[in-house]
Amino acid sequence: MKMSANQLDVKQLKSLALAYMGDAVYEKYVREHLIYQGTVQPQQLHKAAVRFVSAVSQANVLKYWLGADLLTEEELGVVRRGRNAKSGSNPKNTDIGTYRYSTAFEALLGYHYLLGNIDRLEQLVHLAFQFVEERS
Repeated sequence: MKMSANQLDVKQLKSLALAYMGDAVYEKYVREHLIYQGTVQPQQLHKAAVRFVSAVSQANVLKYWLGADLLTEEELGVVRRGRNAKSGSNPKNTDIGTYRYSTAFEALLGYHYLLGNIDRLEQLVHLAFQFVEERS
């Protein structure tokens, strides 16, 4: 059963909960994007998906957005909270700084998804895809 944003105070959720949701949402968009592009072999799908969902890729996208001044003040607050969140676990295959930016990226997407800001979510996802594909 899905709760509405009215029943859940998204703005008060912990950043790691937002990132948890954002990770799943971004993964879904990435998978759809790859299938719509015609990538259908499972090994190809996984390899192509890693380009988008790796912590390094997500951190680089977020750093680009920050440098290009693409985020609102509200979004910057979500990113700041996400970047400063303490996960209690050690990141795999990356350094702590990259992991924190990646977590902030996912938190921002989770925030928009849970608030129902789908237009903005999809705009950010599209910008992320564009960034990754231009640099691959």
